[in-house]
Formats: sequence, structure tokens, C-alpha cells
Amino acid sequence: MPRLLIVTPCRDEARFARTTLDSVLSQRFLPSTWIVVDDGSTDETPRILAEYAARHPLLRIVRRTDRGGRSVGPGVVDAFYAGLEGVELADFDYLCKLDLDLELPADYFERLIERMELDPRLGTASGKPYQRAPDGTLEAEPVGDEMSAGMTKLYRTRCFREIGGFVREVMWDGIDCHRARMLGWRARSYDDPALRFVHLRAMGSSQKGILTGRARHGRGQYFMGTGPLYLLVSAVFRMAASPYVIGGLAIGWGYFAALLRALPRYEDREFRAFLRRYQRECLWYGKRRATARVE
Repeated sequence: MPRLLIVTPCRDEARFARTTLDSVLSQRFLPSTWIVVDDGSTDETPRILAEYAARHPLLRIVRRTDRGGRSVGPGVVDAFYAGLEGVELADFDYLCKLDLDLELPADYFERLIERMELDPRLGTASGKPYQRAPDGTLEAEPVGDEMSAGMTKLYRTRCFREIGGFVREVMWDGIDCHRARMLGWRARSYDDPALRFVHLRAMGSSQKGILTGRARHGRGQYFMGTGPLYLLVSAVFRMAASPYVIGGLAIGWGYFAALLRALPRYEDREFRAFLRRYQRECLWYGKRRATARVE
């Protein structure tokens, strides 16, 4: 039986924590260990986590001091690595970075690991995130098929080690998938009904609102090494997703503001060259065909 380690960085998630805890702890395929890193919560999150940990031996809680507020990007990665301290990854076959604002189907990990077991080159994978609309219907959040979703990234531990883990910057959850491809792995997200999960908070809205999150995404694309033409096309495409039009404009603003200020970029030149080639092929051939050519 494959051994799964889940690491969950969180802060002030009392509103959603019970839903995520219940949906993971009722999975048909349970993790061997689940480490939740409370990154200085000031709400009821610590009490809720302690309550669940007392009932579930597989659940371990790591408590960090309050740094004064939520910190996405590098802050999330720092909290994630705090959870990995003292853990021997070689003891696990799979590693999942999981947020605490999700509602997962009951066989989510079982189905996803089945796909990983069938494809030894599949290095990182996820299902697709959905938002619950006011009328109760589910609306898809945009995640490309060639990427694993940042809020629930399942890795083969060998792949995670080979890519060097997470970069401690915004866009860590894009760099990982592209680096995996660069090293011969595949990255995927699947829109299988059994793998559709509910994201209880709008993507990119956890710190200072959704438009700030979109601008942060644009800045992250700049840091990663995305080319201007590809970014423009991507921003126009994102105008069709909520928040309509202005979300795409915010992405463009974040990118070009960083470009004009000549902010630092990801230091790995070989990676940035690989990314630009891949993005040019996406524009020329389409993303699906370009991904197949790379893999």
C-alpha cells in the first residue's frame, strides 16, 4: 500500500477547517501522516486542530508564532517546510501539499494515486478546483490541464526531490510543474467528476482581496520568466473568468509593473529559457500539443 504524507500550511482557517478536516479524515485512502502547520492563527483554528488531533493519531499539529498577518507565496512555502522538519521523505511514496479551505470527494486520494501508479512518469497531479456559486452550482476555477492545482498538489516524492522542492517565492506553484517537465516528468490536473473538489475561498483572494491576488499572479509570472506576449494572451484569456475583465487587467498590471521596475527574476537561466521555448510553442501549436511535444 503506498504511503502518503500530507502537509497543510494554514492561518486563520476556522471558517473552513472542519470541512477540510472531515473530508480528508473520511477518505477511503487515508494518509499515513498528516501534518498541519498552524502559521500563527489568531482565530479558533488552533482549538479546532487540537480537537481533531486528540481524536486522530495520524494528525500532527505544528504551531508557529504569529508573524503579524497572512503571507502568501513565500510565507506558505516557509510554513510548508516547517511541517517537513524532522520528516524523512524516503519513508513515503507520495507527498501532498494541501490547503485547509477545501472540500474533497471521498475517494479523491484513492483515484489520484491510482493514476500516479499507472503512469510512472506522472510526477505531480491534482483534480480540478470548483467554486460553489450562490445558487449552489459549481463553477470551475481556471487551472490548465498541464499543471497541478496549487491548493492540492500531490507529488511522487522522487519527483519532489528531483525538482528541488518549492521555490520560496510567488509562483512556486507554477515553477514546480515546469521544472518537473524540464526534468522528464509529467504534471497534470484532471477534470474527472471523482476528482473535482470545492475551493471554499476564491483562488488568489486570501490576502488583501482577489484583485490584489490577480496582480500578484502577474508579478509572479514575471518572476518565473514568462514572456510579454504569452502574458498578454493569458491575461486576455483570464478576462473571461471572474472577476470578469478586471481580473485579466490586474494580471497584466502586475506583470508589466514588475517589468518596468526591472524586479529580480528567477535566477535559473536554463529554466527560464526552457519556459520561454515552451510558451512560444503553446502560442504556435496550442497548449495541449506543445505539452505533448515537450513530454
